[in-house]
Amino acid sequence: MGVLDWIVLIFSIGFIVLYGIWRNIKNKDLQEYFKGSNKSRWWTIGISVMATQASAITFLSTPGQAYSDGMGFIQFYFGLPFAIIIISIFFLPIYHKLKLYTAYEFLEKRFNKKTRNLASLLFLIQRGLAAGITIYAPAIIMSLILKWPLHLLIIIIGSLVTFYTLIGGTKAVNVTQKQQMFVIFIGLFITIYYIFKGIPKEFSLNEVLEIAGANGKLDILNFDFDFKSRYTFWSGITGGLFLALSYFGTDQSQVQRYISGKNLRESQKGLFFNAILKVPMQFLILFIGVSVFVFYQFNLSPINFNTAALEKVRNSKFNTEFEILEQKHKEIQEEKFFLMKTFSKSKGIEEIKKLQESESLIRNDAKSLISKVSPSLEVNDKDYVFINFIVNNLPSGIIGLLISVILCAAMSSTASELNALAACSYLDIYRNNFKVKSNYSDLQMSKFMTLIWGLIAIIFALTATLAENLIQLVNIIGSIFYGTILGIFLVGFFFKKIQAKNIFNSALSTQIIIFIIFYLDVVGYLWLNFIGSFLTVLLAYILQKVAKE
Repeated sequence: MGVLDWIVLIFSIGFIVLYGIWRNIKNKDLQEYFKGSNKSRWWTIGISVMATQASAITFLSTPGQAYSDGMGFIQFYFGLPFAIIIISIFFLPIYHKLKLYTAYEFLEKRFNKKTRNLASLLFLIQRGLAAGITIYAPAIIMSLILKWPLHLLIIIIGSLVTFYTLIGGTKAVNVTQKQQMFVIFIGLFITIYYIFKGIPKEFSLNEVLEIAGANGKLDILNFDFDFKSRYTFWSGITGGLFLALSYFGTDQSQVQRYISGKNLRESQKGLFFNAILKVPMQFLILFIGVSVFVFYQFNLSPINFNTAALEKVRNSKFNTEFEILEQKHKEIQEEKFFLMKTFSKSKGIEEIKKLQESESLIRNDAKSLISKVSPSLEVNDKDYVFINFIVNNLPSGIIGLLISVILCAAMSSTASELNALAACSYLDIYRNNFKVKSNYSDLQMSKFMTLIWGLIAIIFALTATLAENLIQLVNIIGSIFYGTILGIFLVGFFFKKIQAKNIFNSALSTQIIIFIIFYLDVVGYLWLNFIGSFLTVLLAYILQKVAKE
């Protein structure tokens, strides 16, 4: 990174943080701290809801997912617009009518305190883990660029976002997310410009798409009835629907964004705004990943995108063996470049595919060598693809802007999560269950909870690993818990005769079953959302019937 990159990065991040604190440093009570005094307009709500979901993982990991596996991941979002409509019609009016601080307050009013506690605890577990991962993601980037220790950067980034969330509360989150999303969209369109600038001018957009399609990167729809396949049309329209219902309808990090609306209509308009723009936004981010893939059909790519791992293996006893692999990798790419020149004439497609397969085999051999150097080294480089492209192929100043995009996304998402975790842990668990006399006000205790969850998220981040892909890891964690939580709410909304004891036992049993199904890897993780919801409702209904007899 050059001096200009640092200026752009520090200015953009510093302005957003200081502006958020300046606008919202004075919070008089819980109404202001957690609900922003219910002054948010629909555009603020819509952007805030979108920014909460669009974490650094979205911009770091999603392009890498598309680079590796193509556009099929978009099917994950097919159920989202339908979920938003259902939430706006059935969930939102109840939340606004009851003037809730957290979604789980509704469960105590409908069932009892024990059911509220269960749903709150499930939320705290899964969202606490996710908050750690959203801090871990941008720390990877800065570690790659600055060559600083990853653990140090996790602590710095986690502390920064905890500080301005603690000071400003919901208003700070909502206000800063507008600026963050502005920076994010500017950065995305600039990235697309420079990707296509690196592709030879004689190739039209249609030919670029043809290259991507020939390599299976544009296979968007998969209609196979394969329950083990993670991304199909059917898993997206069912499992994705139930995941979106639970995330937008019962996850406090999202609910807190729209219950801060000025009125019901503003909140509904904000959600519809998100429903309209979210899928196109994800399509754009995935298309950037596919475009990066096409870019590297004309430009040399590293044998592994994790530069830290490359450096370690080059300084090891496997260096000579690794250099041989790198030379083979380069030769294959050069041969592929030659064939690409005739691609516009529809020649050499099969030969290019064979070279692509050979290149993949060499990359796998390289991963094996990296593992031999140290088992702790991260060989899975999907999450490094986009940041590697940014650092090595964009001009000075633009690099700083793109890095600020990813850090902005990290801060907006993590801030929403910490704010929601503080609200849930203090209001649903602490104040609702422990009648402890304290010299501190509700506001001070809420800020203390924000600090505690910031520390917990940092600790989780310090122990995190990339797994197979960050964007998938976050969704897997959510899918394990979301189905059960949603099932509790669905019973509360639509099955008025089912009593508290039966829904509690049903939810507890279902969560254990979901853990078992996930451990045995019976189905793709998106189906866990549907199964968890369905089982919770079904078991509660059966238990109610048995109790009557």
